[in-house]
Amino acid sequence: MTSNQTSLRVGRLLKAHGLKGAIKLELYTDSPKERFVPGAVLALQVPEESQWFGKTVTVKEVRWYNNQPVIFLEGIEDRTQAETLIKAILLVDQDLNETPTEPDAWYDQQLVGLKVYRDGIEVGSISQVQHMPAQDLLIIKTLDDKEVMLPFVKQMVPEVDIAGGKITITPPMGLFEEIED
Repeated sequence: MTSNQTSLRVGRLLKAHGLKGAIKLELYTDSPKERFVPGAVLALQVPEESQWFGKTVTVKEVRWYNNQPVIFLEGIEDRTQAETLIKAILLVDQDLNETPTEPDAWYDQQLVGLKVYRDGIEVGSISQVQHMPAQDLLIIKTLDDKEVMLPFVKQMVPEVDIAGGKITITPPMGLFEEIED
């Protein structure tokens, strides 16, 4: 991994599925069709005492059963072998300069640290991105050291300028200031 890359978690192996080495997969990615293509090599995050520590696995196939992804890995041919990988986190190397292929999409590491502007005035910076069921939340560390959660929706975040290092927001009244009686 170069200094311009990071390891992204893309999934976790849950439990063996059937007798032929398949494993139920919990997805940590919005793009499983890109991340789990046949031949994709995935690093493993496992305890040091695991036989898989420091090793990689190669995707053979992903199938969907009852809306649940199931992964088949090269060299894992039976249930006993599959069970040795349970709870392993699957990682991919991600170029920090790469952007997602779909429009108006960004990786978390591209957003964290961006300066946040409201009406042309800096109000803070993005400290983290939280992925919630309804929508993503931007956690903004304000200039006076408070944290404000802002839904990451177009109406409240009309402009993301990665190259310029800033985000423009239009939050509702009262989110960043005290409302006078």
